[in-house]
Amino acid sequence: MLPLRIFLLSWILLACSQAFGQDLEPRRWALLPSGVSFFSLGGSYSTGDILFDPVLQLKDVTLDYAGYGLGLVHTFNIFGETARVDVNLPYASGHWQGLHQGVPASTRRTGFQDPTMRLSWNFYGSPTLEGKAFGQFMAEHPVHTTMGVAVGFFVPIGEYFDDKLINLGNNRWAIRPQMGALHQHNKWQFETTVAAILYGNNDQFFPGNRLREQDPLWSWQGHLIYTFMPGLWASASGGVLWGGTSSVNGVSLDDRSRISVWALSLGIPINRMQGLKLAYTNSKTHTDKGSDLGTWSLGWSIMFGH
Repeated sequence: MLPLRIFLLSWILLACSQAFGQDLEPRRWALLPSGVSFFSLGGSYSTGDILFDPVLQLKDVTLDYAGYGLGLVHTFNIFGETARVDVNLPYASGHWQGLHQGVPASTRRTGFQDPTMRLSWNFYGSPTLEGKAFGQFMAEHPVHTTMGVAVGFFVPIGEYFDDKLINLGNNRWAIRPQMGALHQHNKWQFETTVAAILYGNNDQFFPGNRLREQDPLWSWQGHLIYTFMPGLWASASGGVLWGGTSSVNGVSLDDRSRISVWALSLGIPINRMQGLKLAYTNSKTHTDKGSDLGTWSLGWSIMFGH
């Protein structure tokens, strides 16, 4: 039988994979004017159950997790089509508690997580337009389709201690290529995205171990979006994640992910430059190890530029 800490790694790595992959983001391929920037502030609260292998004798494990973030988006031109760069800096506080062999146990972590960067390019159906020209194009094309590609990076500078099993940072690079499309038909939008996360190695893992390899985590998500008026919209989203099997010291953890996610989102305008987004996301694992989480999030954004 593998040591207890190896089984613990199985869920912790799975939880990191879920956090990386389950961001259901509607309207990521939507048309945007070129040469503008968006600054955002956001917060989220997650709670749910953690499912361990029965051999660990860990029961009734729950997680309470508060996240906060700063974000910046800037749009620009690549080969006559609109591109954008996203940068996000997350901060979090998490509390894990439960019973180990019938005895209450808990731990808490607070600090910065790994920041993310993403470069995307709508290579089809997204001409580079500014100001009034963009507004005129949208008015003249109530039915249109955009397609895009993107690559995201998880930068390993979040809080990490190699003598602790649970950390907010991951101490390894991860790359997420994406491809997606959005079709708008008057006030309705239909959007889909496929993605993968490719993981690097962690050479300073929990003492006596090294994460040598983790298979890619694959994901798909789809969104149905309705716009009531400019800035006021609602969406229903769903997605699945699978893969991501990892090994420690060459030993497979048998922790392949199989997760379903759904979300409801509401965009609310404050004025033509500012808006709010409220969302609820629910994720459920379909394996013996993982987590079932519900997350509420609220974000505020302001646009600068044309």
